Amino acid sequence: MAEVSGPETSGTLRRDARIIGLLFASTTSMIGSGWLFGAYHASRIAGPLSIWSWVVGAVIIMLIALCFAELAVLFPRSGALVHMSHASHGEGLGRIWGWMLFLAYVPVPAVEAEAIVTYANNYLPYFIQPHSTGLLTVTGFVVCALLLGVLALLNLLAVRMLLNVNSTITWWKIAVPILTIVVLIAASSHWNVWAVDPHSYHFSGIFTALPAAGIVFSYLGFRTAIDLGGESSNPARHIPMAVIGSVLLSAAIYILLQVAFLMALSPADLAHGWAKLSFTGEAGPFAGLAATLGIGWMATLLYIDAYISPGGTGLMYVTGGSRILYAVGEMNAGPRWLMVLNAAKAPWLSVVLMWVVGILFLLPFPAWQLMVNYITSITVLTYGLGPIVLLVLRRNQPDLHRPFRLGGAGVLAPIAFICSNWIIYWTGFTTNSFLFLLVGGGFVLYALYFHLIAKKPAAEFGWRYIGWLLPWFGGMWVLSALGDVGDGMGLLSFWPGVILVALWSLVVIALAMRSALPAEDTAEIMIRMERFG
Repeated sequence: MAEVSGPETSGTLRRDARIIGLLFASTTSMIGSGWLFGAYHASRIAGPLSIWSWVVGAVIIMLIALCFAELAVLFPRSGALVHMSHASHGEGLGRIWGWMLFLAYVPVPAVEAEAIVTYANNYLPYFIQPHSTGLLTVTGFVVCALLLGVLALLNLLAVRMLLNVNSTITWWKIAVPILTIVVLIAASSHWNVWAVDPHSYHFSGIFTALPAAGIVFSYLGFRTAIDLGGESSNPARHIPMAVIGSVLLSAAIYILLQVAFLMALSPADLAHGWAKLSFTGEAGPFAGLAATLGIGWMATLLYIDAYISPGGTGLMYVTGGSRILYAVGEMNAGPRWLMVLNAAKAPWLSVVLMWVVGILFLLPFPAWQLMVNYITSITVLTYGLGPIVLLVLRRNQPDLHRPFRLGGAGVLAPIAFICSNWIIYWTGFTTNSFLFLLVGGGFVLYALYFHLIAKKPAAEFGWRYIGWLLPWFGGMWVLSALGDVGDGMGLLSFWPGVILVALWSLVVIALAMRSALPAEDTAEIMIRMERFG
């Protein structure tokens, strides 16, 4: 396919991003709709133990983030997650992973748009179906589509201007949650809420809340700094600082928000147990609590923030997703027109594709929590590749200069991979069935295109390097079906399921290492990537 040329449609992305811009890009991707809804849903699942859910979630995401921090400086390119998979298992895996990453990114702006209209429905009751679990009306769907269009238009700006806009938004997004924490704790008088109905929640809720309450979803945005690596002025220094710093900052805010939420509840809100937690204005949980405590100005501020926080996160996910698509085109895993740049050097056709497909995701997931489950599962599935790639490159390229080197990677990377699979397992059988059906269907379509339409040699598909994906995905689906989460058969109770997933993860790591490229092929691919400049 011919490359697109011309002064407005070719060239390289600008390296204008600085450390604060990258740190705030990841932070604003993390502090979005999750802070507006996560504490409420976590409380319904885990009761006061929900505080530990945020702690556990932060530890798991930090383990994964540390793996990616080392990898990111080896691939300081926009859409780096696509390039990593090529280096470990070849172009076949790279093509598959590139499109899986797209499926992980594209619904996030849509879920942030849903968060905006869900909060707005408290005073403009036209967007959510009455007596439903947050399902959109036709009007709500149209408004979400328009909001996605605004985020796409903003992404046509030059990256420095875009990050400057985002930095301003992020100061607000950090200040409002901190103010919420201080005000709710100061106004709370029911400090004994931890003792209310202790039999209505269970220890396992700490873990099942991770995907179901949007906790892991809330932490996923650390990767935005990696996605913009090709636009950093000093990626070796900036990317690890932005990735690690954003996780620490967001974790502190989220944990304190959960504490403040619990303290602001009254015993009357828990009259029917934690699972049926209910209070006036619960569709906008923090604003509703502020109103019941008589803090009207705080409620108003939170309704305003319900536009800004999700909007900022959606903005940066359109940015990150368009860079993934750019990398897909760059690595010949998709059409070259994905690399077409506008006058501001933004990949505008990739941005348009993010908008169009994002609208389509509103159809099967017309409610915030429904889409969050899917996003968590597929995103963590794509994250699971990071620890694998790290282990492969440590073996194949032991002498490679690593500006950031993760200590104890031989232990921490397998633990990170196990944690990724635990989160997928805790997402539940129903969501995972849709996930693996979607991934499997996409794989079949791509294989048919490669062999029957493009008529490329089977050897180029890389079957020997991607065969380990079948036992990984298939095994996780079987364990999910046997488990007791999300309509599974319940043959595995909580701890046996956790142990089996961990053991199966170690088997998958062994298979992935055996299927990896030879060291000389990895070296050749990395040299070829350097030539992209």
